[in-house]
Amino acid sequence: MKKLLSILLLTPALLAAQEIAVLKYSGGGDWYGNPTSLPNLAKFCNQNINTKITAKTSTVEAGSADLFSYAFVHMTGHGNVVFSDNDITNLRNYLTSGGFLHIDDNYGMDQYIRREIKKIFPDKELALVPASHEIFKGPFSFPQGLPKIHEHDNKAPQAWGIFVEGRLVLLYTLETDLGDGWEDAEVHNDPLEVRTKALKMGANILNYAFNN
Repeated sequence: MKKLLSILLLTPALLAAQEIAVLKYSGGGDWYGNPTSLPNLAKFCNQNINTKITAKTSTVEAGSADLFSYAFVHMTGHGNVVFSDNDITNLRNYLTSGGFLHIDDNYGMDQYIRREIKKIFPDKELALVPASHEIFKGPFSFPQGLPKIHEHDNKAPQAWGIFVEGRLVLLYTLETDLGDGWEDAEVHNDPLEVRTKALKMGANILNYAFNN
């Protein structure tokens, strides 16, 4: 984030540093899914980890220069994802200059997003993020790593990442569906314990994005 802010300097875009955004992409996937997720996560973080994130969630397109106004961008969906050449270049520049992208599989996007991530970073491989990584250490402790929120294919939750110069710049969460856990309680009728666990993990992700 520090490198990203140094690029922004003291422009009006700096005011968006405490905003978070949903990534809009092409390909037919429902990028707009889980509409209550980020507002609820922002509220939880403001109440529990002393952030000052606006409750209004912005939308930013993958190829837009506005992407650089956000230290944290969230992406979700169930289906196909297609990044244009401009999207790929813009996302690569964003991530290598201090931005952070969290991709949360809402179930069904795995085969598509892996293909597109490879286009962004052709010289890198997605790597499993170990439970020992700092993103699982605070502000809330997850000694076993990524928590399980929804069953999907009944596999263990997986946290995959792209690292640039030792920094996690892209986190891809699979077989967990954190975003569903962030939604309003009546959407999925998850127990409070499950929703709280999802929100705490989300707070850790935001904390890492804002401070690294």
